[in-house]
Amino acid sequence: MTNELTVQPLHFQPSFEVIPDDEAQTSKELVEAMHAILETTFQDTGHAIRSVHAKAHGLLHGHIQVYGELPEPLAQGAFATPGNLPVVMRFSTNPGDILDDKVSTP
Repeated sequence: MTNELTVQPLHFQPSFEVIPDDEAQTSKELVEAMHAILETTFQDTGHAIRSVHAKAHGLLHGHIQVYGELPEPLAQGAFATPGNLPVVMRFSTNPGDILDDKVSTP
């Protein structure tokens, strides 16, 4: 494993987060949009489903191995200490609608 990175990540610092003045309004509008999508899909299907990534294709349960020789900029947070981390991953599609498997999405 090479320790050279073409792009140097930044070490996280709380000062990086800048909360816009309109964040509360943006959050409210996002909740309203997600609720509208949920209502539409319920009307279309008769079932309450997630607003996005509605169709699950599978779940994986496993571990991620964190190597000890990670480049220093990457060895932070959960990746700061070598070892194995438990993971559960859900594979799904982007749309909020449950589409036929013949329909291709990005």
